[in-house]
Amino acid sequence: MAAHALHAGTPDAAAHTAPARAAFLGRFEREVDPDGVLDPRERNRRAEHARKTYFLRLALASAHAREARRGRGGPNPAGNR
Repeated sequence: MAAHALHAGTPDAAAHTAPARAAFLGRFEREVDPDGVLDPRERNRRAEHARKTYFLRLALASAHAREARRGRGGPNPAGNR
């Protein structure tokens, strides 16, 4: 309810969440260059790979969880997801 109320009164939801997104993405830059010594382009390149790795791990964990729920017996015969 609170999220809907917030977005109902927020003219630009993307602008409202921009600081949180920037903090989340900054995490990857700090991860690959904790001392801040890399060239900004190189830091950005490495951070992009770290970000992709993070989301691929999430996707893999999700796939494993779905597989476990299905009982590892292949597709669900009932067709449910």
